Amino acid sequence: MSTSYLAEIIKELNRTADFVADREVEDLVDRILQSKKVFVAGAGRSGLMVRAFAMRMMQMGIEAYVVGETVTPNLEKGDTLIIGSGSGETRTLIPVAEKAKSLGGSVAVITISPESTLGKLSDITVKMPGSPKEKEGSAYQTIQPMGALFEQSLLLVCDAVILKMMEKQGLDSRTMFGRHANLE
Repeated sequence: MSTSYLAEIIKELNRTADFVADREVEDLVDRILQSKKVFVAGAGRSGLMVRAFAMRMMQMGIEAYVVGETVTPNLEKGDTLIIGSGSGETRTLIPVAEKAKSLGGSVAVITISPESTLGKLSDITVKMPGSPKEKEGSAYQTIQPMGALFEQSLLLVCDAVILKMMEKQGLDSRTMFGRHANLE
């Protein structure tokens, strides 16, 4: 491993953190805490990041589910769907967002492109800096391939949301370990 690559990735992540709006994150935190159930969806590596987010919410005692799993219940009015999509144009996620809205759910999107189809469908948008992997020559440059910077930043923003919710609910890691998987 080249430590110079690691150092540059860390610099990129630090720059990313400066561009995320606190108000947008606060709005997402409040929406999650007001929801009966929370659903997450994403494709590819973004999907893996939101799955990790669902796990942490579950460990907090929040009813959290991953769209498409066999044990995922129905979305109802007052529930929230959170989508992670760099481009905001992921074709498999647009109908999911539309369905959630038609059922009376809230939609939150974490994306580089708030003006995208998913951004326009959302009630809450958390804008991330970066360039969708399809756009070459963007003003926001990264040494990393494809959507790596967005995916890493997505995980970090989701972890920051968890910390803010823990603070608001007076939880700590010891409390959350009580809900950690024990059949491993």
